[in-house]
Amino acid sequence: MWKKAQKLAAKYTFLSRYDADEGSYFGRTLEMPLVMADGESPEACLKNTMEATTLAVAAHLEGGERPPLPVSEQKRTAQLNVRLTADEKLRIEEAARAAGFRGVSDFVRTAALNQAG
Repeated sequence: MWKKAQKLAAKYTFLSRYDADEGSYFGRTLEMPLVMADGESPEACLKNTMEATTLAVAAHLEGGERPPLPVSEQKRTAQLNVRLTADEKLRIEEAARAAGFRGVSDFVRTAALNQAG
């Protein structure tokens, strides 16, 4: 079970940011944004984040649940268009950057799917 979880977690997209107040790096994956870890270096953050993610994937597998597929293996064929004011767009872009996302689409998708359950 552990090897299967490691193999899947290794395909996940890792995100990190430096927290100057804490003096450490904060990391998570796109696929499991609520599984987080930190580290004093980028390498330590990656190692800790992937260990926490592997544990979460293993818990899904052991519970008979299906963990999220890696973003790279998910085919997105549906599109949703949302109209925003310029101010709303700017606020969402700033929140996306602050959360470590490279783009607004992943941020909005993650936030909406977290809310939807």
